[in-house]
Amino acid sequence: MAFPSTVLANEQVVNGGCERCKAPVEKRELAQWFFKITDYAERLLGDLDSLQGWPEKVKIMQEHWIGRSEGAEIDFKIDGSDDVITVYTTRPDTVFGVTYMVLAPEHPLVEKLIAGTRHETEIKEFIRKVRSLSEIDRTSTEVEKVGLHTGAMCINPLTGEKVPVLIANYVLLEYGTGCVMGVPAHDQRDFEFARKYKFPIRVVIQPPGVELDPDKMEVAYVEEGELVNSGRFNGMPNMEAIKAITSYIEEKGLGRFRITYRLRDWLISRQRYWGAPIPIIYCERCGTVPVPESDLPVLLPMEVEFKPTGRSPLAECPEFVNTACPRCGGPGKRETDTMDTFMCSSWYYYRFTSPRDMDAPWDRNKVDYWLPVDQYIGGVEHAILHLLYSRFFTKVLYDLKLISNQEPFTNLLTQGMVLKDGVKMSKSKGNVVSPEDIVARYGADTARLFILFAAPPERDLEWSDQGVEGCFRFLNRIWRLVATQVDILRKAPRTPAAKLVGVNREMRRLTHKTIKKVTEDIATRFNFNTAVSAVMELVNALYQFKEVPETDRDPAGALASIRC
Repeated sequence: MAFPSTVLANEQVVNGGCERCKAPVEKRELAQWFFKITDYAERLLGDLDSLQGWPEKVKIMQEHWIGRSEGAEIDFKIDGSDDVITVYTTRPDTVFGVTYMVLAPEHPLVEKLIAGTRHETEIKEFIRKVRSLSEIDRTSTEVEKVGLHTGAMCINPLTGEKVPVLIANYVLLEYGTGCVMGVPAHDQRDFEFARKYKFPIRVVIQPPGVELDPDKMEVAYVEEGELVNSGRFNGMPNMEAIKAITSYIEEKGLGRFRITYRLRDWLISRQRYWGAPIPIIYCERCGTVPVPESDLPVLLPMEVEFKPTGRSPLAECPEFVNTACPRCGGPGKRETDTMDTFMCSSWYYYRFTSPRDMDAPWDRNKVDYWLPVDQYIGGVEHAILHLLYSRFFTKVLYDLKLISNQEPFTNLLTQGMVLKDGVKMSKSKGNVVSPEDIVARYGADTARLFILFAAPPERDLEWSDQGVEGCFRFLNRIWRLVATQVDILRKAPRTPAAKLVGVNREMRRLTHKTIKKVTEDIATRFNFNTAVSAVMELVNALYQFKEVPETDRDPAGALASIRC
């Protein structure tokens, strides 16, 4: 059954519809709450170097997610208007090659530019369709890039040239300033867009010893070179021109140098029941009022009716919504959104130090003793958001002088995902293997052994019924080995290692070599699969040892291997 009014995250929207039921998705403008994590972007980035116990791939993922870049904001004035399009670019060296400008459909200038024009109806319908797509779909390389002319022109501040202003489905309001300057000669996406819509292609960077002909170019030129068709900057290496043009733009008041981040402020509002209530009250007289600390925590009501309305079920619960304003005592209404559950997972380990403290979130002495966490183990799918939010929380708490550590986890092990037929195992995909079925047929030890043996913990694990069967057979081999020799194990004295010779000595040596490897693999490297493999080799050797004539082997010396 399709519910047309439920709330979805971006990653749950595929081709404009719900990934599960395919119902069409509509974007809505909502007033929501954010944490200003962008204020910590530089610290979150710079402090990655201090995380020596973290996998390099996780640090690289966070670095890319934060996405620091240096560039210039350049002001393009709308022709015949006082309005300005401010575009952010990391490539000001290509500004002389701009032949068109593209705005995000949601850009606040779009409505003003198209008002009363012959393009208005068509563009509004285009915007409606684009808003139904997720950001993932809009930026996908597989989605066709579609643009519409607004009818407006803007003026390149360095050339004085008028260029057309378009909107397109691939430009997002949330990134940069919500607009992109089209430089088709030196950006492949712009090149393909210009060829499709027949915009001019102007070369402004020439490779050494070659003269590019824009009419014959088959792909954009994106390497380094020397500036041409760029006024006073002609002949300058383009990497030098980036700084020179930025300085010129600032000097002439045409723009400014700017550092930007891909990281966006953390949206914590969720239109659902589960999650901590946002402690805010709205009053017609006092406005937005935080719930006093003495009235915290705000608890969720137990009697709530769930309906597919697209709003939090709390909005339909007057006993929760209606309250008194903490400032004036007049009628007030509670915020009905709840917090993102990442909120709780960002600091729970601090609470673990004082789980029964009812007067404070934690005991400072206990937190300072136990934190930071020595070893943290979690799924690789949380390598960015959960771990980044945890780091953000820790830095905020440190700045508030509530803790002494600036990073939450000293060492990190990220587990891979369990796959079935090459796809992530999940309930939504219907490819989950029931652990109850495995335990009922093979026992819990078989399930555990397969998970440990199938792959290193940091890599994805491909589920294999044959692999489970193999682990079951191995455990039975161990059982038979011990069961057939149990009386010897109980009665025979253990021979000192110094008195062992020949095959008995080799067996004892292999035993202690295995103990050493298993200890190191588990305790220091988390290589459970190689630890299990070493035990398998030992069991194979024990079976071979059983074939040695009794006159040549010491039963106690050999079977002590099992006892170890």
